Amino acid sequence: MSFSSTTKNELSRIELDEDCCALCELAALVRMNGTIQITGHRKFNLKFTTENAAIARRIFSILKRIYDTEVEVMVRRNRQLKKNNNYLIIINDKDVSHKILVDVGFLKKDSSNLFSPQYIIPKKLLSKRCCKRSYIRGSFLGGGSISNPEKTYHLEFVTNNEEHAHDLSNIINSFNLNSKIVMRKENYVVYIKEGEQIVDLLNIIGAHQALLKLEDIRVLKDVRNNINRIVNCETANLSKTIDASMRQIEHIEIIRDNMGLNKLPSNLREIAEIRLDNPDASLKEIGYMLNPPIGKSGVNHRFKKLEEIAEDLKGVK
Repeated sequence: MSFSSTTKNELSRIELDEDCCALCELAALVRMNGTIQITGHRKFNLKFTTENAAIARRIFSILKRIYDTEVEVMVRRNRQLKKNNNYLIIINDKDVSHKILVDVGFLKKDSSNLFSPQYIIPKKLLSKRCCKRSYIRGSFLGGGSISNPEKTYHLEFVTNNEEHAHDLSNIINSFNLNSKIVMRKENYVVYIKEGEQIVDLLNIIGAHQALLKLEDIRVLKDVRNNINRIVNCETANLSKTIDASMRQIEHIEIIRDNMGLNKLPSNLREIAEIRLDNPDASLKEIGYMLNPPIGKSGVNHRFKKLEEIAEDLKGVK
């Protein structure tokens, strides 16, 4: 099961304490994946379609809780390409369907025109903070998804209406988040890409198990990244040490072969012999081997002197 499906299953099990929160979640579900189906002259019904059984149960329970009406549930098995089952939740009663659409602000109270729906979210529905959280949760259940955090951080909501996309983004951003909107084909996508903000949003909508799983993955990825940075840094430093050592040995060998190390001043002869015996040692380590020990800058200064002597000998040669 995908991380997105697991998160939706968790959200579908959250208890709704207040009817206002249940209505806000339903309002989001209507706008995200509800369908008005014309069945005859002045007849229509409200239908929801989902491939997730937990979401289907969620919609069914909300409808029964608020409206206590007959709700038809159908399962269609799609055998093409081994796709999942489709769950249909249908309210066949026209009056109840109309009342739901009016209650969630999708239709105006004094209008029965199904061809002028209101995607803008009524402010009275979102008067409480808990209702805003419920609306975001319903939007995620109806048209949201979250990528596997082991691969990338990305959470999005897909809606087919621009006004609704901006309203949803504003609701999300009212919790000090930074969601953005992009158009994909004919849909509008409200998305968040930062791992920390996705964690905050999961906390807002109540997906605490998914939040803990994502945090575990984030910590593990941070540790891996830190280890990689340290290893890369140490590898780079080791490469620099080896390259510098090879150049220093080359200079010392030029001096040895052309004039002999015994003709060098004692301080330069000592460091040259130590370098030949310890080709992998760093400047700091060589400094400790000298008598008396000196710092890295002093060691580097002596190697500069050896380099100048070697260059002069190459010129004479």
